[in-house]
Amino acid sequence: MPHADTPGPRIGYQERTYRRLVRSHLHAEQVVVQQTDLGIYSSVPLAAEARAAVLAQRGYLERYIQRFPDFQQTLRPWPADPLAPPLVREMIDAAQRAAVGPMAAVAGALAEAVGRRLRRWSPEIIVENGGDIYFEIQRPLTVAVFAGASPLSLQIGVRIQPDRGLRAICSSSGSVGHSLSLGRADAVCILSDNCALADAVATATGNRVGSAADIQSAVDWARHIQGVRGVLVVVGRAMGAWGDLETLPLRQ
Repeated sequence: MPHADTPGPRIGYQERTYRRLVRSHLHAEQVVVQQTDLGIYSSVPLAAEARAAVLAQRGYLERYIQRFPDFQQTLRPWPADPLAPPLVREMIDAAQRAAVGPMAAVAGALAEAVGRRLRRWSPEIIVENGGDIYFEIQRPLTVAVFAGASPLSLQIGVRIQPDRGLRAICSSSGSVGHSLSLGRADAVCILSDNCALADAVATATGNRVGSAADIQSAVDWARHIQGVRGVLVVVGRAMGAWGDLETLPLRQ
């Protein structure tokens, strides 16, 4: 996930070594702007265009945070601001629906903003920002579920069909990575047509998981949020799922 040089939003960074596991018919590139690190998968090389899109979106967010420093720190939903840049408005709306702070949606919102920009050059596009993925696909897509020390980690995948109207799969973990989570889930994955919403709901759902006993209640909570199309929660050897979600075992 991104973080800006001072002044601006500061978010943790982690090397994306898991990208070595990705297999795709699309052209793959890594785009790094300061400490924003994206995996771009497209029909044609688009590194320059992606870099320009990231710079623009980061600029909007950084200037907003300069005006409203609390936006970066709060863990509560931010009030609607019709004058905010589109990226920020997406974050605000997603956070309100998930009852979390707006920065819980930043990675997903950025991935979608960049992906939508790149669609003008590529009919298929996948933008991966940490555990948050925006996609426009014409072939089925399988996303491996990384769940840290869980025995299920990288043993299962989520299969996404191109005709389902889905655009995003985002993940959160209380046991893996640098992102803030108040729970103990090894993995929470949310499917949606809105990447900012999927990101925020993944965080909020993960916050509700203290042990495997909480899986069902967390899934039930997430499924009632408008715009959520699928939910997957992994804790140790236990897993719960709901919705427009096709899981399958992965070959080693």
